[in-house]
Amino acid sequence: MTGWIAAAVRHTDDTDVLLRIHHVIGELPTYGYRRVWALLRRQAELDGMPAINAKRVYRIMRQNALLLERKPAVPPSKRAHTGRVAVKESNQRWCSDGFEFCCDNGERLRVTFALDCCDREALHWAVTTGGFNSETVQDVMLGAVERRFGNDLPSSPVEWLTDNGSCYRANETRQFARMLGLEPKNTAVRSPESNGIAESFVKTIKRDYISIMPKPDGLTAAKNLAEAFRAL
Repeated sequence: MTGWIAAAVRHTDDTDVLLRIHHVIGELPTYGYRRVWALLRRQAELDGMPAINAKRVYRIMRQNALLLERKPAVPPSKRAHTGRVAVKESNQRWCSDGFEFCCDNGERLRVTFALDCCDREALHWAVTTGGFNSETVQDVMLGAVERRFGNDLPSSPVEWLTDNGSCYRANETRQFARMLGLEPKNTAVRSPESNGIAESFVKTIKRDYISIMPKPDGLTAAKNLAEAFRAL
C-alpha cells in the first residue's frame, strides 16, 4: 500500500462543476485553479447560484489533471516571527506543521495539520504514506477555511504561521493561501519555538495518543488517528 491519503472530505457529484471548469479553461487555457475558481465564483454570483467551494474546484481540477505545472519554490522569508504565537481571538492566526510516526509493520505515516492559535482547535488534518508536499498542505488549508467559514472566505486575512519546510514555501502553496484569505508567515530558520503551539500539539498527540493507540498497519493507524484528533 503506497501513496494513499486520508482526510475528512465529502464526496458529491462533480459533473456540472467539471463541465464549467472545462468551459473556462477551454477559453483560457493558461488559467490555474486560482483564476478558474474566481471566475466560477463570480459567475455563480451573477446567476444567483450558491457560491462554489474553492476546495471542491481545486480537488476536481487535481483529480482530472487540469492543474498547471508547478512553479519553483520561492526563497524563504528573511523576516523572523517574533512575539507571542497565541492570539486573543479565533481566526486571527492559524498555525500548521507536520510529523511522522511508524506502524508496527514498518510503514511510516506523515501527518499535516492546522490549528487555531487562540482556541487551539485542530481545524483540519491529512495523513499520507507519501512525503510532506504542497498538495497536502493545500488540502489542509482548504479544509480549515471550509470548517471555519463554510463557502465564504475570511473577511480579513488570517495569518498562516508555519516553519520553512519546502511544502510551505512552495510558490503555489503561498499563492493558494492568499486566494483563500490566508497570509503565509514563516518562522525564523532553525527556530521551532516560534511555532510553539504546533510544536506543543505534536508532543501531546505523540505522547498521549500515538504512543498507546493500536497501529499494526497504516490504515488501522489512520482510523485511530482520526479518533485522536476528535478527542483533542
